[in-house]
Amino acid sequence: MPLPPTALRRPNLRPMEDPPSQLEPAASPQRDVEPSPPPPPRGPLRLRCAVQHYEWGRRGPASLVARLADGDADRPYAELWMGTHPSGPSTLLDDGELLRDWLARNPDALGPAVAARWGGDLPFLFKVLSVAKALSIQAHPDKKLAEVLHALRPSTYKDDNHKPEMAIAITEFRALCGFAGIEELKDVLRTVPEFEGLVGHEDAGKLMSTEYDGGSEVKSTLQSAFVKLMTASKDMVSEAISKLTSRLNIESKIRTLTDKEQLVLSLERQYQEDVGVLAALLLNYVKLSPGEALYIGANEPHAYLSGECIECMATSDNVVRAGLTPKYRDVQTLCSMLTYKQAFPEILRGVPVQPHVRRYTPPFDEFEVDCCLVPPGEPVVIFPVPGPSIFLVMTGEGELQADSLSDGEKAKEGDVFFVPAYTEVKLSTCGPESMQLYRAGVNSRFFS
Repeated sequence: MPLPPTALRRPNLRPMEDPPSQLEPAASPQRDVEPSPPPPPRGPLRLRCAVQHYEWGRRGPASLVARLADGDADRPYAELWMGTHPSGPSTLLDDGELLRDWLARNPDALGPAVAARWGGDLPFLFKVLSVAKALSIQAHPDKKLAEVLHALRPSTYKDDNHKPEMAIAITEFRALCGFAGIEELKDVLRTVPEFEGLVGHEDAGKLMSTEYDGGSEVKSTLQSAFVKLMTASKDMVSEAISKLTSRLNIESKIRTLTDKEQLVLSLERQYQEDVGVLAALLLNYVKLSPGEALYIGANEPHAYLSGECIECMATSDNVVRAGLTPKYRDVQTLCSMLTYKQAFPEILRGVPVQPHVRRYTPPFDEFEVDCCLVPPGEPVVIFPVPGPSIFLVMTGEGELQADSLSDGEKAKEGDVFFVPAYTEVKLSTCGPESMQLYRAGVNSRFFS
């Protein structure tokens, strides 16, 4: 059971005032005396977090999101949101107040540097994803484009912030991310005749004659080919997919299909006659093992395909979609915003920052993520940081103690806590099993 609010914060104590001097008159009762500021709130504060039931999510008990959120219905549990974004805001468990409103009343909980840079709000949004069906081929706009899109179409692009993000695999995790290198693209053109008819002989020929990645001419040709593919008529796309899948189904009886070919068949079963089935051939196919992570910057094409992950991002829900989705597609915007860089994404494996704690640090100011594995009988101390944190208990049971003056908070699988800036947290287990937690916070590089 959550402790009452008085147990979650330090008492609002004021220093004892010196008695009036016998040689000087006491202060006049009419004189205004400036009250001493209260000490910063210490936390931890238990949170109730929003669940998103998107159609692509895993269902019921098969979903990690459902297990963490105590869901038991046979419906998709796609995402658990931990943060202040208005599309899925967290509230304080004890009284139901929005975390965002609490932060507005307690700005010291953010720390001065975070408050000065991002105002009275969390700069990051923390999530858990349970993916049963491929998400859309999409990209997230940079800050400037996000402001333009929000001003033009606020009902579609609901905020004016950018959305760099990072995914840390909990299970085997599959994704598409960024454009493949030139040699892989040449292989697609050689082995998938159905594809060349959609991108055009001229662009196909230019790509086949290219010897290296990244040049302006290569980017221009790749962009031209991608635009032709994504804007091809529905009849042309449907015919190409039908021919491709029929051929692969026949060939699968006499040879082992490549990973990309198997992916095409899987995507076609999920999204029949969708141009995204073909667009996947142009992108890097990424397979993450548990504990591995990738980050995605602005204006880069990607799609999560399957598995479960921890995700962290800037506080935004801006998504520009163009394939593998029944939702609104903004093909023109997506094709014009992409960088058309060709590079396999960097895979992060976390760096030890202290015993039992590994840190994933993307090149974005808004966030980083720590993975903490607390062994039985060996407390782990998370040292104070100058910004706010959110802790999620992934497995096990134990206790969070926010400072030496507070009582510990019992913690079990699915519990989420907000921890204010400059707060030391001591983690310990209950019983013979380890406890695993994830902490999202502002990128340490921001403070240095």
